Amino acid sequence: MLVPPLCAACGRACEAGEVACGDCRRSLARLEPLRGKGPQGIDAAWSSAPHEGPARDLVSALKFRRLEPVAGAIAARIAALAPNPLLSGVLVPVPTARRRTMARGFDPAAALAAELAILTGMRVDACLRRTGSGRQVGRRRAERLSAPPRVSAPAGAPASAVLVDDVLTTGATISACALALRRAGSRRVVAVTFCRRL
Repeated sequence: MLVPPLCAACGRACEAGEVACGDCRRSLARLEPLRGKGPQGIDAAWSSAPHEGPARDLVSALKFRRLEPVAGAIAARIAALAPNPLLSGVLVPVPTARRRTMARGFDPAAALAAELAILTGMRVDACLRRTGSGRQVGRRRAERLSAPPRVSAPAGAPASAVLVDDVLTTGATISACALALRRAGSRRVVAVTFCRRL
């Protein structure tokens, strides 16, 4: 018996080769991208959608249900909508805490950067390292800002770095990454994420 693929966002049946059903794809298409100065240390930040509705559900499917094909759909939206100047330079995935990567079996930001590289022809440099637990998920905004994760980068980081992540929340992690990149030689650091918490 053939079972139709299920939408990663709502769980209803969807077309073969799609990760989201037609209703969720239409809802996602109505969400407007967000652009701004971004967190400290970032020259510009852009997100393809607010963290709501199907955008929130797709991130959850990728991070917590380990549906890796969702990374391709997320990357396709970013590649289609991001302003051209932002997608220039080297893609640098925001690192996940090692323990979380081991528990999941993959790194969502690295998977997203790899898919973006395929679509854009940009190079990926996973040069950032995250030390300590640095757990951010589930923490309050003040806690995230007061205790950002520890991030380091080797000397010779890309001169123009495009930080890639699934969600921009308080910006504490992105700022820590930007600081590490600038210390390692990056002159331009922008952030591109799938969605942003308002």
